[in-house]
Amino acid sequence: MGATADKVKGAANEAIGKAKQALGDATGSEKLKGEGAIQEAKGHGQQAVGSAKDAAKSAINRAADAANKKL
Repeated sequence: MGATADKVKGAANEAIGKAKQALGDATGSEKLKGEGAIQEAKGHGQQAVGSAKDAAKSAINRAADAANKKL
């Protein structure tokens, strides 16, 4: 999965997780609040993976550019 896809899925999971937590608060459902917290945390993780992929790609591109200039 690419960096952008990770970030999009992460944002979606965060939003759904927050909505579940709010619904759990409104209905008094501890189970729903817990599921929402877990899904939101999963979304944060997915976005972090996407950011790490972007950073790695940028570092590789900079290294390749530097190597090409030295040739």
